Amino acid sequence: MAHTQQSFQKSSGPDVFADLDAFIELPRLGGLTLNDAGTRLVTTVSTLNEERTQYVSALWELDPAGEAPARQLTPGSDRGGHGESAPTFAPNGDLFFTAKRDGTEYDDVAALWRLPAGGGEAQLVAEHPGGVAAARPVSTGVVLKAEATPRAADPAGDAAARKERKDKKVSAILHDGYPVRFWDHDLGPAAPRLYALDAESTGSDDGGATLRELGTGTHGHLIETGFRVARDGSFLITEWNTPEGRGSQRTDLVRIDVATGEQQVLCAADDSYEYSIHAISDDGAAAVITRWIRSTPETPSRQELRLLDLASGEHRLIAAGWDRYPSSVTWLPDGSGLLVTADEDGRAPLFHLDLASDATTRLTGDGAFTDVVVTRDGTTAYALRSSYEFPAEPVRIDLTGAAGSDDDGATVTRLASPAARPELPGRLTEVETTAEDGTRVRGWLALPEGASADAPAPLLLWIHGGPVASWNAWSWRWTPWLLVARGYAVLLPDPALSTGYGQSFIDRGWSRWGAEPYTDLMSITDAVVEREDIDQTRTAAMGGSFGGYMSNWVAGHTDRFKAIVTHASLWALDGFGPTTDASFFWAREMSEEMETTYSPHRYVEQITTPMLVIHGDKDYRVPIGEGLRLWWELLSKSGLPQEADGSTAHRFLYFPDENHWILTPQHAKLWYQVIFGFLAENVLEEPAPELPELLG
Repeated sequence: MAHTQQSFQKSSGPDVFADLDAFIELPRLGGLTLNDAGTRLVTTVSTLNEERTQYVSALWELDPAGEAPARQLTPGSDRGGHGESAPTFAPNGDLFFTAKRDGTEYDDVAALWRLPAGGGEAQLVAEHPGGVAAARPVSTGVVLKAEATPRAADPAGDAAARKERKDKKVSAILHDGYPVRFWDHDLGPAAPRLYALDAESTGSDDGGATLRELGTGTHGHLIETGFRVARDGSFLITEWNTPEGRGSQRTDLVRIDVATGEQQVLCAADDSYEYSIHAISDDGAAAVITRWIRSTPETPSRQELRLLDLASGEHRLIAAGWDRYPSSVTWLPDGSGLLVTADEDGRAPLFHLDLASDATTRLTGDGAFTDVVVTRDGTTAYALRSSYEFPAEPVRIDLTGAAGSDDDGATVTRLASPAARPELPGRLTEVETTAEDGTRVRGWLALPEGASADAPAPLLLWIHGGPVASWNAWSWRWTPWLLVARGYAVLLPDPALSTGYGQSFIDRGWSRWGAEPYTDLMSITDAVVEREDIDQTRTAAMGGSFGGYMSNWVAGHTDRFKAIVTHASLWALDGFGPTTDASFFWAREMSEEMETTYSPHRYVEQITTPMLVIHGDKDYRVPIGEGLRLWWELLSKSGLPQEADGSTAHRFLYFPDENHWILTPQHAKLWYQVIFGFLAENVLEEPAPELPELLG
């Protein structure tokens, strides 16, 4: 398939952060896959389409040796394509991926494609009217996930049902259970099912492969779940949602035989525990799972990494003395240990877990590592690494002799990337302080060039979401360097509830959102404004999701900031809990006492700081009602004086078509423009800026 070869190797100067158009053009890497021979490494690169209204991804091949430049494999948006994603190598070296392309039978959804190991054009393997959501190629074929309508016996029946609804312009959905929506999309009437393709079908080049459904009665049980397939393709393990009454559900682990579709419950959740799957060992004898201790208002959720024996069904605790939350697990091919990533102290390193001794060794230093893949001989791993100093880039990790060595014992080498590091407009440093209860609280501080005692920078406190999360990896949506390029210092702290500091650090803030998380934020802000290069008279606060909740709480409890930006924020906890997309989850933490004590809306009369409220109508995690109520109550009840004509310093930026995050490039640009103007007017006390043209 011919396509235009692109190159992004030229490094961008610091001015790229001063120019929003240039910034949104920066290419973005995501995902890694490695062939069994260890000779081919593939990632995806997302770039702007010609209309500059969408990011489109293409597959790029990297040189594992780090010598040859990266090369583009697929066309992205060229020649009727709409981008390619989710690349995965099969054991025979074929590269499978999903893509939506013109000319296929169901050209409005993604299909499964294959690039032969020997080269040549991409071949259509299989289609489904609900689109191929995920695919796992194995030696016996491919297991894939796709959505089908409830009564559809096969893809043809599903296509007919969809066509009838479309022709009759019916969008209604009748529910008999919960949940009814997730994140940014409605659930139903279609729901995910699992299918298998045999090896002969995957070699087809006409897209006519027959999909064989795995098991029965899966409708609704596989919504937003993950699954793993054994290397020999004989079985898979999937997370399985089970209703438990009162609008709640639990997550079990179910084994499905690929040949027969027979289902077996491996781990049944109950009132105390739920389960998720990480990885199956290469020999198919064991799996690494997480057992989640279900939370209550008094007890936080906890993760236990466990080794499941697939013959006996018994599982045991591993990494028993390791007080971290694993985010990914990769088996070493010989089964002797695991490569694990987890947040730690403002980073997300790679660790080695020896299964014989249960010893955990940190292998890498700075940076956040994701998408780990390992060679068949176990000597080398590859990953994407990022930090607040650079976006995701591919690296090679030498594992030879690293296990059992001192901390940071593996050699990490940058590979040639399709996208070079952009040059930053400032510098990054670490800061920390001691909280009121004696706990260490740390964070990142991004400073503009030239910030000094003679020219102190205004400060923006940027509060992360989650709340069980950490500022440790580059984010295209939350990029402090755009503010740094405009002269601000940006503080990225990890207060109570943050990951990477042990369970006790999470426990401190559990069900006490307005207590230790708030005082931690104020303590580290106090420490930072004492610096000579910070102007303590010009400060602002900002956050999204839980960070938006905390911004609202800050607004009602201090007048120290000159402006506050609150994005996709929780405002009235008694309203948020029953209307979010997974109410049963939040009900486990949010008691009536918590809703009464720590709901920001109860302090609206004390808000005297100008606030910029931002919300998307398609946000199902924090529904738009939170933003609408916040806006009304700011205007009708807040303590900020209003002009005689009713005008106010508060502002409301509303996106009818965006969700919890503002994802389209044109809207992301407007998001930043409005924030820049709001901060300049209120923090820098500059004249009110002109509105961006696209806002009318």
